[in-house]
Amino acid sequence: MSVPTKKAASKPARKLPLKERYALLTRDLDWEPGYVDREQLFPHTRYEGIKIHDWDGWQDPFRLTVDAYYKYQAEKDKRLYAVLDGFAQSQGHLSLSDASYLNAIKLFIQGVTPLEYAAHRHFAYLARHLEGPAPRFAALCQSVDELRHCQTQIHTISNYNKYYGGFHSWSKMHDRVWYLSVTKSLFDDAMTAGPFEFLISISFSFEYLLTNLLFVPFMSGASFNGDMPTMSFGFSAQSDESRHMTLGLEAIKFLLEQDEGNVPIIQDWIDKWFWRAYRMSALVAGMMDYMLPKPVMSWREAFELYFEEQMLGGLFPDLEYYGIQPPRHVSAAIAEKDHLSHQVYKILHNFSFAAAFTTKTPDEAHMAWLAEQYPDSFNQVYRPVWEKHRKIEADGGRVFFQGLPQLCQVCQVPMAFTEPGKPDRISFRRSTFRDETFHTCSDGCQWIFEREPEKYVQAWLPVHQIYQGNCGGPTIPEVLAWYGIQEGDNGEYTGSPDQLAWAAWHSDGDGKAV
Repeated sequence: MSVPTKKAASKPARKLPLKERYALLTRDLDWEPGYVDREQLFPHTRYEGIKIHDWDGWQDPFRLTVDAYYKYQAEKDKRLYAVLDGFAQSQGHLSLSDASYLNAIKLFIQGVTPLEYAAHRHFAYLARHLEGPAPRFAALCQSVDELRHCQTQIHTISNYNKYYGGFHSWSKMHDRVWYLSVTKSLFDDAMTAGPFEFLISISFSFEYLLTNLLFVPFMSGASFNGDMPTMSFGFSAQSDESRHMTLGLEAIKFLLEQDEGNVPIIQDWIDKWFWRAYRMSALVAGMMDYMLPKPVMSWREAFELYFEEQMLGGLFPDLEYYGIQPPRHVSAAIAEKDHLSHQVYKILHNFSFAAAFTTKTPDEAHMAWLAEQYPDSFNQVYRPVWEKHRKIEADGGRVFFQGLPQLCQVCQVPMAFTEPGKPDRISFRRSTFRDETFHTCSDGCQWIFEREPEKYVQAWLPVHQIYQGNCGGPTIPEVLAWYGIQEGDNGEYTGSPDQLAWAAWHSDGDGKAV
């Protein structure tokens, strides 16, 4: 008879730390290619001159898995769509501070929402072409984030499309309308760069500079003006943007730590993309200071807080350890903070007959707020201009610029910025390439152009295209039809269909306000 043997007691499974478990679920599922070499599999990670010696050096600060990521985002969407449904069912658009507030939201969906979709596409591209499994997964998560932002913005703002003009055809407008070439050209520039430059351009420069300035103070302004859905999607997106900024910081530190030869390349990219993102943020400056009926935070205050204090005072001292300096031309940006929003809004005001939104001359209360926010510039330089506009409008007129403006070859903003410290002198730069003259608006844009002239001579400049007959025809009505701007979208503020409908909805039926 056999004697049963005593089984050895099994040891309890050791619980792995989070970092090890995350590595097993992500990096350890990667594989080495067998029938092609790595250069063929990942062809885009070498030609920029960046050297990577150890892709496993990439750290994952959030350590999200796909299931955890989707559960987290689903919870946020439930809260967001509850706000959207409640706002729509209660006719919440009537609780906005004023009809003119909607002009800022029109500019948002035309200029910002398409950028979210462009970012989604290119981060999906990086999720295939970055060589290491950790940055590929980080790019995949950001790609999904950007698609979600695009969709939630469309769903939020589409409610206003039921009642007001200018919200239709925003994707078509983004590809064609003159002021939207400012935003489109920046992403076209980034998406035609290499994968590492794209990471620096969007994940570092764009996310750190623009999203803080847009998704925090502007979204607070939305709440203050009664637009709870926009505030909700803004703050819902901002939690993602915080992760994106962390991705950008990890990307730049990873690249800097891999090889000393990467430092001058990245410094050049920081110099370029700071100025590109800053010039695009000029549209945000005009929105914050002039397009909110109840302004909350001025561009100057936001710039000092989110850029000067947080980036220059906090981030760049940390990067100095790696040999990175503050961006080239940063002093010019600081010198412009008292003037940027006024100059940009004046452009929009002068050309709003060719825009899908309306503009208004600030009233006395608004000018008093601007004078308080800009004590060294508004009363001295800009108040006289707006008072002249008010006088003309009181006599039944309206100031529009007769003609088409000259555009900067790089940022594509009309040439209306002034020299630092000289608000009475337009900043104007000339460069020559292949015996042809090109114009830029600043030292920053000129430096960018002369660094890569072959790229920027190909810029699609709306004014040039109109003169060449490529925008529907030679007359304003033909160009507006080609843009997709319907009659009434760009009406004078006091007579626009939006404002007339707003006044009717807020009257007692006899034309009296209630």
